[in-house]
Amino acid sequence: MKIAIDARELRGMPTGVGRFLAQILAAWKQMPDAAAHEIILLAPESGGGTLWEQLHLPRLVRSAGADVLFAPGYSGPLFCPVPMVVAIHDMSFAAHPEWFSWREGARRRTCVRLAARAAARVVTISEFSKREIVTRLGIDSSKIVVAYPGISDVGRASQARPADPKGPPRMPNDPASSLSRAARTFQVRETQTILFAGSIFNRRHVPELIAGFARLARARPDVRLEIVGDNRTWPHIDLDEAVRATGVADRIHVRSYVTDEELRALYATASAFVFLSEYEGFGLTPLEALAGGLPVLLLDTPVAREVCGSAASYVPRPDPGLIEAALRTLLFDESERTRILAAAERVLARYSWEDCARRVLDVLLSCK
Repeated sequence: MKIAIDARELRGMPTGVGRFLAQILAAWKQMPDAAAHEIILLAPESGGGTLWEQLHLPRLVRSAGADVLFAPGYSGPLFCPVPMVVAIHDMSFAAHPEWFSWREGARRRTCVRLAARAAARVVTISEFSKREIVTRLGIDSSKIVVAYPGISDVGRASQARPADPKGPPRMPNDPASSLSRAARTFQVRETQTILFAGSIFNRRHVPELIAGFARLARARPDVRLEIVGDNRTWPHIDLDEAVRATGVADRIHVRSYVTDEELRALYATASAFVFLSEYEGFGLTPLEALAGGLPVLLLDTPVAREVCGSAASYVPRPDPGLIEAALRTLLFDESERTRILAAAERVLARYSWEDCARRVLDVLLSCK
């Protein structure tokens, strides 16, 4: 079978969709079931907007003699010469149109709705997103398949992942003693670093994180906040001004981009990870933090509970006072850190890129 893939998101700086696709392709290379099929990556030399998607991509699919098209980035050609499987990761543009410019929001809502209706099957990344697609697009639930993403271990190498995602996690040493050692390591560090990593959207409440951290920092001179992510807020939020207003700007570091090596170093030296998002299709970065041995603080949402379960601390709303109290507990309460990391071992075992890739492949093969 010839599987054509819209590979635009693999070019340039990787996006969430690009990383999702890259991990699936990498997993397919290791799978005998996938090796029996021809994978054809299609992308323009430059550009690649809606015009390319609707006019040029179908021609390329036809010229390649493909049997099916996988469109991993929310939308695809409405008149495709072969069955199409489209991946819709979340419905934020429909659930919260105020987070997008009028033009961008309208484009997304229109393109995604039409693509979902034109597709033979829809892939999404959580049961929460499946419900959202059914509710907001009117797509029959039987047409939608959930494929949980896997996890890339960007943090501490000492936190080994299980070889079999369905089997019990295997640690290099006894898990309880390893977690206890990790907790003590956090306690004795001279500086306790809180990390946020990910694109910065209004829904992720980074200004509230900064305000909550500032309250803690005024009482605790040993804490520091690292924020890494491209500022994509709409309406735009001036994070530099938010930092300056805290009075502890010397302990808050905001960067739009770091290399993979720098990011690994940040995970390795951090004491906790914070991700206060009120809307996600899945939320991969908290799981990556857990895989790196970091306890996480999340906003209490249905998808956060689905994905992380008991392996997190939660705040009910993005209130700076609540955030300060939760950060204090996450950093300095050894029993809470140990509880989260013990629960993480069970949670992380549920996620595997191999499982995700196999599920996507099965969906594509079913469309022939």
